[in-house]
Amino acid sequence: MADPFLPKGVSLLILESENAVVLWGGNAIASDVMKIVESAQEMRDTARTLRAQGRCIGFVPTMGNLHDGHLSLIRIAKRQADAVAVSIFVNPAQFGPREDFAAYPRTFEADCALCEREGVDLVFHPSVEEMYPEGASTAVTEKALSRDLCGASRPGHFDGVCTVVAALFHIVQPQLAVFGEKDAQQLRVIRRMVRDLHFPIEIVPGPTVREADGLALSSRNQHLTPAQRGQAVCLRQALDEAERRFAAGERDPQALKDAMRARIAREPDARIDYVEIADDDTLTPLDGPITRPALAALAVRIGQPRLIDNTV
Repeated sequence: MADPFLPKGVSLLILESENAVVLWGGNAIASDVMKIVESAQEMRDTARTLRAQGRCIGFVPTMGNLHDGHLSLIRIAKRQADAVAVSIFVNPAQFGPREDFAAYPRTFEADCALCEREGVDLVFHPSVEEMYPEGASTAVTEKALSRDLCGASRPGHFDGVCTVVAALFHIVQPQLAVFGEKDAQQLRVIRRMVRDLHFPIEIVPGPTVREADGLALSSRNQHLTPAQRGQAVCLRQALDEAERRFAAGERDPQALKDAMRARIAREPDARIDYVEIADDDTLTPLDGPITRPALAALAVRIGQPRLIDNTV
């Protein structure tokens, strides 16, 4: 089989830069040249080549519109893997009928520039038709961890997430994949899917990256007006209030939720989707005293953008 990294007919390529001369051919792959792949077959072939060379592939799945939160996940992957692949694919299956699929920012060229700057080896950028062939009728459903929180307010969302991530895992063939802790429910759902379907992949969590005032980075933040941006900090402040009360001895989840709601209610453009205290393992909402690790999670619309945040 021809090396998928080499131009047709070329068996050895010598790359020169200010810092290095890299031989590219046979069993050697240049680590300082980023490759953009659009077809699933080419991505699979490339992954097989890397794995045959004994290289560990770290994978960061994204929908693009990259920011420092995504870049922090890429840096984690680079520390733990020999080659890093990033997917950029806006997945229609995880958007509801009234959600912002069409409006989701597509910034592919800027995303690639950021990936190249961070030393990413592969960018997988498939089309919708590549990921969902005509007549596609298969979905992956997680039935326990996805019921509450965002699963309750966004029916079908996690089916779309699990289906596309499972497909990406089959195509990219990573040994590890990095997911952000900001999407706490997604992280737990993906871990469960990996366990249940026996994917030989380690799921690595990445800490939430925040602005100086505490707002968690999100692609949706750019849709906030200046006034709404100031109000959006109420999510982190509500979680801070719950943490303060918990540290002071409060163990009643309803009291903690009431305190978070009260903080959010002070903002004129804030509309609460949910404010919840859930078991950190099962994500089942708690209705009795907190006696084991719990997740405080919330989703709030500030104007139109829907923002999420959490703390354990």
